[in-house]
This record gives sequence, structure tokens and C-alpha cells, in this order.
Amino acid sequence: MRLEKRNHTSPAAYVLAPVGAVVFTLIVSALLVLWAGAPVGQTYALLLQGAFGSVFALTETLTRATPLILTGLAAAVAFRARLFNIGAEGQLYAGALAAVAVGGMHGGTGLEWSPYVLFPLMMLAAALAGAALLLGPALMKARLGVDEVVTTLLLNFIMLLLVSALLDGPMKDPLSMGWPQSVALQGDLELSKLVPQTRLHTGLLWAVSLAVMLWALLARTVPGFDIRAAGANARAAAFAGVPITRTVVLVALLSGGLAGLAGAIEVAGRTGYVTLDMSPGYGYSGIVIAMLAGLHPLGVIAAGTFVAGVLVGADSMSRAVGVPTYIADVIVATSLIAVLVAGLLTQYRVRWK
Repeated sequence: MRLEKRNHTSPAAYVLAPVGAVVFTLIVSALLVLWAGAPVGQTYALLLQGAFGSVFALTETLTRATPLILTGLAAAVAFRARLFNIGAEGQLYAGALAAVAVGGMHGGTGLEWSPYVLFPLMMLAAALAGAALLLGPALMKARLGVDEVVTTLLLNFIMLLLVSALLDGPMKDPLSMGWPQSVALQGDLELSKLVPQTRLHTGLLWAVSLAVMLWALLARTVPGFDIRAAGANARAAAFAGVPITRTVVLVALLSGGLAGLAGAIEVAGRTGYVTLDMSPGYGYSGIVIAMLAGLHPLGVIAAGTFVAGVLVGADSMSRAVGVPTYIADVIVATSLIAVLVAGLLTQYRVRWK
């Protein structure tokens, strides 16, 4: 068996590939549901209802989708330039810490800060903190050829240890009764609710707006062309005059900044303070979302909503039919593999000998 490059791929193939991937995912997941002794149709109906079947379910899905979209964008823009950022989890926590440092720990200075000044400073600090955490590995790759997968991955663990030390030390809330959490963000710096009496906040608008802006940057600007050229072939791009090091730095600032904003928006929109379990792996899930979206910024919105819907819907479905919630992880992982294989088959055909 060998793979042979197709001379031409029809537009219908690009449409049918994701459809086939979804069908394959549903079939594989159905086998596991049957193995658990639950009816397939009812399980899928409850999963869909738990994610989108009511105002509460929809708002919970969109609330969960907000940080996933931002970390998905962070992974997508980095991967487009072949800068494999695996450190969005640590960058998210760096942004969250920076947001609390600016928005919750500036008291005692004798100055009264206006929320209209403090809020943009808080968001800027979060973006810069996330970008700074990725800038080092990016420069080491560009200048020294150091594998950024290893450095960004290890920085996640370093960042979590730093968070643990700060939450038990200088950033610990004295009113937390010994629980390791940071001081709370000021109330006037929290994001407003999009739907009253729900957890859905205006961070969703931030995420969608940033996705559109990133798409415009990649598709309509010279720096976006440089990013795509560096990702397609760095040597050829450098020969054509693309400044590779400058492009890598730009990508690091964009990717790390987006992940840092995800942490700030989680604090300002949902939690109000930083804890060690604030993120259930949003940074790692962003990689899956970016791949599901084909590294397209607008596709990240749909992929993030899909993954969030599966995760939220699985909770209510599990209680109703007794299928473990881990089926959500199986659906997400199988869909990723299926999309990657389907994308490969649109470019190559299988030849048997």
C-alpha cells in the first residue's frame, strides 16, 4: 500500500471529507455506547439536548467555548507558521495571573484607578504575559534550532508550579480560609453578562472578534502572507525575502497573547480569581480545536463550539443513561483523527500493490 498525490481534488471532496469524518466518529462512538448498554439514539439525543436544547444549555456551551476559541486561535496562528506551540496552558495561566496582578492587587498605592483605564491595562498585561512565555522558545527555535515542542511543553509545568507558589504566597487571598486562590478581581473590572441569570459573558464577543481579526490579518495583510509563507516553506520564504526571525517573533506575540487573553477573560468573565484548577486543559484542547478547524481562524469558532457542546452535553447525558462522561473525550479525539485522515485522503489516493 502506498499514497499517491492526486493531480486534482474536486470541490465536492473538500465538502464530503468532513461529513465522512463526522459519520465515522458517530459510528465509532455508537459502538462504545452499545458496549455500555445504552440506546444509541437516546444517547445522542440527550447529548444534543444537553448542549443546545435550552437557553441554559446553550449559554453553558458558549461559556465553555469562549476560552476554547481563544486557545484554538493561539494554536492555529502558531501552527500556520510551523511554530508548534504546545504551551497555551501555561500562557493562559500567565495571562490570568497578570490580570489579577493588575486588576486585584494594585491597592494601597494611594491612587484611584478608573476602570476605563485599568481594564485595558489588565488585558494588555495578560496578553504580554502570555506572549513573553512563548517568545523565549520561539527565539530559541529561530536562532538555535531548539525544538519548541519540548520547551513550550515543559514551560506548562513550570508555570503551574509558579502559580501554586504564588497562590500560597504573595498572591494568596487572606479571606480564602486557607484555600489556595488569588485575591479577587475588582467587581467593576468583571465582564458583563450577555444573558441575564446565566454565566455567558461578553468574553464570547471578544473571542469571535479576535477570530475575525486574525482571519483578516492572515488573509489580507503582508505580515499574514509572511506567516503563511514561513509555514509553507521557511527556506524558500527566506530566499524570497521574508524576514523569518521577525515573522516568528510576530507569531509568538500573537499566539501567546491570545492564550494570555484567554486566561484574563476567564478570570474577568467567569471565576473572578485564579485557582490551580481554573483551566481543565483549555490550552491542550486548543490544539485539537485548531486541527479540527484546519488552522482556519473562522473555523476555530465552529470547532470550539462543537467541542464545548460535546463536553457540556456529555454531563447531562451521562446522568440520564449511565454512559460515562469520558465518551465526550472519545468523540473529540476520534473526530480529530477522522478529520486528519479525511484531509489526507483529499490530497492523496491509496494505491494497493
